[in-house]
Amino acid sequence: MHLLYLDDSGSVGDKKDAYVILAGLAVYERVPYWYERELDNIAASVWPDNPRSIEFRGGDIFSGRGHWRGVRKETRIQAYENALSHLGSSKRARLFGAAIHKETIAAQDPTQHTLNPMEYAFEQVCSRFDQYLGRLHRANNTQRGLIVLDKSADERTLQNMARDFRLDGHRWGRLRNLAEVPLFVDSKATRMIQFADMIAYALRRYYERGEQRYFDLIARGFDAEGGIVHGLIHYVPANHSCSCPSCVRRAS
Repeated sequence: MHLLYLDDSGSVGDKKDAYVILAGLAVYERVPYWYERELDNIAASVWPDNPRSIEFRGGDIFSGRGHWRGVRKETRIQAYENALSHLGSSKRARLFGAAIHKETIAAQDPTQHTLNPMEYAFEQVCSRFDQYLGRLHRANNTQRGLIVLDKSADERTLQNMARDFRLDGHRWGRLRNLAEVPLFVDSKATRMIQFADMIAYALRRYYERGEQRYFDLIARGFDAEGGIVHGLIHYVPANHSCSCPSCVRRAS
């Protein structure tokens, strides 16, 4: 079984956020143990007395909140970069992400059924994860998938959506490879959700602020086949100029 861990960044209702981001990583069921150890090792370099108590969340790391309070900025950023570098260089994970521009979703034809930005991001990521599992199946490696998300106010909505995608289909087809509706967990309980948070935060800084440094550390990890990136969607107006892997693919 392959597990897709997801977390979001940005609020649908917060006017300061131009984007809603949903992102994370998919791994085979035996891989999380090794990823947990990697993040524990990074945590031990920051907080050796109690490394398991540190929760890796991008916003906390950059602002120095929580256990990151009092830690030098250079140390905090280095820990974040080390975690992202591990993701970018590992061949054990496939990254998935959706950056949905809220105004673009709102400007769609009101006569059409339009999902809110988070729901649209979830539909995109579900579909792309399912397609990845389908490719594995065609390569004689049949696997089921399970999506694991951080606890949120969208829990019931997203579970219902995933159920409907399996039974009735989504706008691009039907989910055929997921074993169950998504599970929601406390991010403090699993380093994998913390990895997902850091991916989402890197996408936020890239798409909201144009900070490419952190995005570049993970860009190679997004699901791709034959040089075509499938694991990342950047939803913006058609005339928007962007050089991210998702936009370059659509323009080619």
